[in-house]
Amino acid sequence: MRLRIPLAALAIIGATAFAPLSMLQDSLLYFPQQVPLAAMTSPGLGAWPDADDFRGLIAKPAGMARGTVVVFHGNAGHAGHREFYAQMLAPLGFRVVLAEYPGYGPRGGTVGEASLVDDAAQTIALAHARYGGPVLVIGESLGAGVAAAATRQVQGLVAGLMLVTPWDRLESVASHHYAWLPVRWLLRDRYDSVANLAGFERPVVVAVAEHDSIVPARYGIALHGSLHAPKQLRTLRGAEHNDWIDRADAAWWREVVEFLLAAKVPTG
Repeated sequence: MRLRIPLAALAIIGATAFAPLSMLQDSLLYFPQQVPLAAMTSPGLGAWPDADDFRGLIAKPAGMARGTVVVFHGNAGHAGHREFYAQMLAPLGFRVVLAEYPGYGPRGGTVGEASLVDDAAQTIALAHARYGGPVLVIGESLGAGVAAAATRQVQGLVAGLMLVTPWDRLESVASHHYAWLPVRWLLRDRYDSVANLAGFERPVVVAVAEHDSIVPARYGIALHGSLHAPKQLRTLRGAEHNDWIDRADAAWWREVVEFLLAAKVPTG
């Protein structure tokens, strides 16, 4: 089953009582689907690292793995809905970990930037500890913000980063949809990917959807422009926020991972 639900608009009503309104952010930004583990696994997707300490799902390549890809999904559903990443990347020789967030799927915990980012950093560190490098990290929509922030914590473990339909700062997207609200004061979670990636030097691919009405492409382009790392901007022509995957074929994915693995990193 494929489910790609867009980032929820921050529909905060009114411009008074800012502190109480900001507390509504979690219910307006995060849309977890909680399901038992059995509802997420399949013959090609097993519990990772195991059912007792579940942090996500794993798909393995047919032969020896070239590396590991850790994927952080968008703001809704659960990791089991992102099987398409495994379908594209496992045939290219990667083990694929579809990371799950606290409060999503069968996992306990609370949602929020601090919770999701700290947990994501732990997941990346665990993948590297178990399998070694290279570890590539992919984040989509909200997951791009999570991936950027988590990478800042464990950047020495990340060989390359791909951000799909990302923003530069969450504030930019909120202001776009609700220009009449003082979102700078209303937002508790910032997901400032420009700041989080300011010191990142490994290769980065930024993929934007040309007609994205949820996270307009200009915010991903702004993020790409801020990067000092080896970088590549890929525009998915004709794509909206939810259907970009239909415009990314096997050749597209092969080009992306080869860039992430082969790009030269500045020294000194």
